Amino acid sequence: MLESIGIKNAHVSGDTRLDRVSEILDRDNTLDFMEAFKNDKLCFVAGSTWPEDETILIDHINHAPKNLKYVLAPHTIKKDKILGLARAFTKKTTLYSKIDSNNLRDYDVLIIDNIGLLTRIYSYADIAYVGGGFSTGLHNTLEPAVFGIPVIIGPNYDGFKEAEDLVKQKGIYPIKDQWTFGELLKKFLDSPDFRKKTGEINATYISKNKGASQEIINHIKGLI
Repeated sequence: MLESIGIKNAHVSGDTRLDRVSEILDRDNTLDFMEAFKNDKLCFVAGSTWPEDETILIDHINHAPKNLKYVLAPHTIKKDKILGLARAFTKKTTLYSKIDSNNLRDYDVLIIDNIGLLTRIYSYADIAYVGGGFSTGLHNTLEPAVFGIPVIIGPNYDGFKEAEDLVKQKGIYPIKDQWTFGELLKKFLDSPDFRKKTGEINATYISKNKGASQEIINHIKGLI
């Protein structure tokens, strides 16, 4: 774009967000409540969800066998919205704000009515879903991807380079409706090898493309 207006002295360094998410792996992501809730079972985490995402997720979860733990972290955490979401589930459901009074291992669905925990919660996921791809704009897919897990998104991801790249590489899979979501999730659950290889694509992408921050610093040092 710069070259099209005659500017030739430009250099592409990369995306500093990849450096930021890489640092997530170096910190302590332990959450006692997630240890108790997951209870050594497979865990599906849906982050930054909107109503369009939740319509698909709710129907699937309500009809799915009880062999998977589900965590939903909605984008909007207003009380009426959270309570309405909780009532929509037929499986045993609790809220993060209620975990002190519950035996978490007995629940199938955990709704996070709090902010600031999602990135660490992703570290417990075996499969992740990132919301916004049906409506407002896709949320951060790098945060779950850095943990080396498969990521599912809605159909609208144009303009999100990392999502575009990883869809092509088959680390991120877009869905278009409830049926495609159910089929994809079943494939991930039925094939640990497929799940593992898909997650490795995401982790490798981030590892290979990090380093932009240091490149920028080195370039600035050469100018001063």
